[in-house]
Amino acid sequence: MPSDLRPDRPSGPTGPVSVEVAAVGETMVVLCPAPGVPLQDAERVAVSVGGAESNVAGYLARLGHLATWVSRVGDDPFGRAVVRHVAAAGVRVDSVRVDPGAPTGLYVKDPGPAGTAVHYYRAGSAASRMDTGTLADPLLTGARVLHLSGITPALSATCRALTEHAVTDRPLPGALVSFDVNHRARLWPVDEAAPVLRDLADRSDLVFVGQDEAYALWDTADPMAVRRLLPGPGTVVVKDGAVGATALCRDAEPVFVPAPRVNVVEPVGAGDAFAGGYLAGLLRGLDLTGRLRLGHLVAAQALGSIGDNAPLPQWSWFERLLDAPDDAWSPLDLTSDGVDHDHNGL
Repeated sequence: MPSDLRPDRPSGPTGPVSVEVAAVGETMVVLCPAPGVPLQDAERVAVSVGGAESNVAGYLARLGHLATWVSRVGDDPFGRAVVRHVAAAGVRVDSVRVDPGAPTGLYVKDPGPAGTAVHYYRAGSAASRMDTGTLADPLLTGARVLHLSGITPALSATCRALTEHAVTDRPLPGALVSFDVNHRARLWPVDEAAPVLRDLADRSDLVFVGQDEAYALWDTADPMAVRRLLPGPGTVVVKDGAVGATALCRDAEPVFVPAPRVNVVEPVGAGDAFAGGYLAGLLRGLDLTGRLRLGHLVAAQALGSIGDNAPLPQWSWFERLLDAPDDAWSPLDLTSDGVDHDHNGL
């Protein structure tokens, strides 16, 4: 990729420092008119950037982990904007490739009385041309986690082959394969997506899925039933929005952690924030309760902010809440002033 898009790679005594997490997927430019203004009436739009996997990498980077985003962008201003945006979050972009023959993906928000509609312009995008060779990058050697989502296999046949290759052939030896189901109904119908996503999830090591997704795809919202549908992973995390999340590990009792209360400013990106927090907890050696708590706390930051990438408080804020006794965690209320960094005296 052009040198102006490639930050210096940190080095150790034996060469480049290996990444901890490699997150693979498409990130697009987002166009959005003013709140409440229908797209057809808008005279101006705001330009931002959004992508599930790069969001996860961004939260991991802000939590102190070395994360890299793996993708393709077009050789166009949008592609350069996307890469600079992701790099500005502290994410490595060494493994992003520029494709001169395809554009950067785009999506446009259209606010309306019934909610915000989304229009995708990503067919034939540079990222949709990723393939099984995407992970044959020596810079990814030694990654501890490979993070994928169910968005990527919906983009193209080659992207589906890439995802299948990642979960089956394990091109990054020793890496735990993390898979967020992330079903996007606008990209493919349920009857096509359901068996593919179930198969990919079942061949992964760690799976994130929302109860609403599980119901839409597999006609069940019961965490134990979801676990039975996915016997392969070591851990399946089933998220139930503002209620909480359950981690179901093989040969262990399920662990449920309630979500703290928070004023919701915008729900977009909360699932990515949860995954980023949970993975950070895993990398730090936290137990299941700690991982779920950290996922909830990072998601709370996203819910209380506008945009896909919320700023995070100092680690000491998280640490005090992670160590709180259960009877203090359960009624935790972060709604007094947005996301309350005083956390009610805890």
